[in-house]
Amino acid sequence: MEKDYSQNLVTEYEHWQVYVNENQSFLGRLIIWCKRENATDLADATPEEQHELFVVLHDMREALKKAFEPDWFNYSFLGNGTPHLHCHLVSRYATPRTFAGVTYVDDRFGKSYRTNHDFETSPELRAAVRDQLKGVL
Repeated sequence: MEKDYSQNLVTEYEHWQVYVNENQSFLGRLIIWCKRENATDLADATPEEQHELFVVLHDMREALKKAFEPDWFNYSFLGNGTPHLHCHLVSRYATPRTFAGVTYVDDRFGKSYRTNHDFETSPELRAAVRDQLKGVL
């Protein structure tokens, strides 16, 4: 990761780190980042990384359920903008959710998601999401 995202760190595993995404247009959106420096492709993940990834996905899904009660989850391994092995874990909501004074409306629930790049996520909001997740882990 080029930028310092340490303030967004939720938790860490042997092979993976979990961060609150800078853009919280979807409440609880996470980045699951492979620690191995030269990791670029999911199909090239080591057996240990693969095994632990499913543990991380399970743990984060359960934490998100406790913290925000999402109705569905999207998992994206894209690497288009950042060519490093990582996953976007996106919580989806059938009905509006309010957290930290922000009301979230997932108007594309049941369809593919589109990031709202105009959504402003303050450092305080990211910290609140991070702390909520840490509190349920």
